[in-house]
Amino acid sequence: MEKQAYLEMVKEVAEDYFRSGTYYCSEAVVETINDVLGKPYDDDVVRLASGFPIGMGQAQCLCGAVSGGQIALGMVYGRKKGEPMDPQMFELAKGLHDYIKEGYRSVCCRIITRQWQGDDFKSEGRKQHCIEITGKVAVWVVERLIEAGKIDPATAPVITTGNQAS
Repeated sequence: MEKQAYLEMVKEVAEDYFRSGTYYCSEAVVETINDVLGKPYDDDVVRLASGFPIGMGQAQCLCGAVSGGQIALGMVYGRKKGEPMDPQMFELAKGLHDYIKEGYRSVCCRIITRQWQGDDFKSEGRKQHCIEITGKVAVWVVERLIEAGKIDPATAPVITTGNQAS
């Protein structure tokens, strides 16, 4: 599959995980990246991201999609006990932070979703806004993994949530 088509698939899958109610933002990003990597982690890895939606357990602090992206980066660049830190980890973690901050003027859920304050996902606008950010984060992470040679879109798994319309 060509790179752009692969990235579009990643976006659609991450967004659909959230849109369908299967996962919230952070969980959708982690599940999507695990799928893209060929599931090197048990499906339960998504549980690591379950405390981060809506800005860390609804505290509206760090954007859940960004948290999920950081977890996903750790899935690839993280270290095990006694190993040195991969310099790419910090560089990419900061890069994701800066990417979202540049696009939304903050990485804080409360700021990013200010126009829907107190909405608690009751409006379609708020939900769609967060779905869009989830897709953007998943694509940003996968694009960096492609650039680093960690994923080859030509041979990477085709992924689906099973919820997409044909």
